[in-house]
Amino acid sequence: MAPTPQHSLPHPLKAAIVIGAWFFLQVRATRAENSLSYKYVDYREDGGRIAVESHYGLAEADLTPDLRLKLTGVIDAIAGATPTGQPPPTPGAPVPLTELHDRRKAWSAELFRQFSREGVSVSFANSRESDYVSNGWSLNSLTDFNEKNTTLLLGLAGTDDDVKVRYQTPWLKKRTSDFIAGITQLLDPQTSVSVNVGYGRATGYLSDPYRIIEQYTEVFPGVFLPLTYGENRPPSRDKFTVFAGVNRAFPQAQGALEAGYRFYRDTFGTTAHTLELAWFQKLGERFTLEPNLRLYGQSAADFYRIDVTGADFTPTGRAMPQGPFYSSDYRLSALRTYNYGLKAIWTISANWQADIAYDRYEMRGRDSRTSPSAYPKANTVTTGLKLTW
Repeated sequence: MAPTPQHSLPHPLKAAIVIGAWFFLQVRATRAENSLSYKYVDYREDGGRIAVESHYGLAEADLTPDLRLKLTGVIDAIAGATPTGQPPPTPGAPVPLTELHDRRKAWSAELFRQFSREGVSVSFANSRESDYVSNGWSLNSLTDFNEKNTTLLLGLAGTDDDVKVRYQTPWLKKRTSDFIAGITQLLDPQTSVSVNVGYGRATGYLSDPYRIIEQYTEVFPGVFLPLTYGENRPPSRDKFTVFAGVNRAFPQAQGALEAGYRFYRDTFGTTAHTLELAWFQKLGERFTLEPNLRLYGQSAADFYRIDVTGADFTPTGRAMPQGPFYSSDYRLSALRTYNYGLKAIWTISANWQADIAYDRYEMRGRDSRTSPSAYPKANTVTTGLKLTW
């Protein structure tokens, strides 16, 4: 998949640099056709919080029998309310919210070249918001062995981002680099298994410029006020991932199962586990149903806290690479997410295909400190149309 660097969309819609075997397998499966696709995504959190409307365009074409071009464009309109990072003003009250309005425009270009045993792709991408500009790249290869029963994946990717932070000029820098290696083995005509390992590093400004943290401060003798400051995260983060997946076709049931598990660990102190299940069921010659389930859980970052009242330091509100580090962003707390949905695909004719999907997303805290009202719940509806020739 081509890099689509992106900053402020909610978790279920976040695009990232993904370098995996799925992209190469998809390219090989569709190399014999050119196509134009359009998708509309409507993401809405409960309670009038964040809403995102996204328009995606995709064009794919064979330039030569072994060379394929893929172009993607995205426009997102983001509006609504999101937690500031402050705790509730009184016990049991909802967390304070702030309004967010922005628009993101992004594009990516990907060139894929098939050699005798190896497929190589190179990708570039750009994403722009009013306060965030990102440029990304990726280089990936997939090599066949063992009469194409074994496939080796190698990938590199990176981003170079500029972040606008209030009261600070010029814009601050953020850079990421990622590496992935994996192997896919065909066990029989109906079954394949994959194992991938990844490493990534991010450096620079890694805080969220819109998240604040609260500290009750004595402004006069005996007078305390809840003052707020910008958060401060470490200036670097290393992450490690391991993924294992299995694909199994059931011809008699006209269905197929995809299952995967992902382990994640980073130097922020977060450990995460993800389980994904999807079933593909053909209904006659023209319809396919795809129910899916995603379960995710993580531990809290080492520096997560709901406020810094009583701390032995006073925040400055500016990036401090030497520390101390602190953030009250609920996304760094110990939490679980549940994502389940259903997608329907209709093959209208040999050239036209339409799809519609519904997904429900729920995030819940796992500690006794963070207010439950901080965590979002959302509905996502996706519709698409594809023309091939």
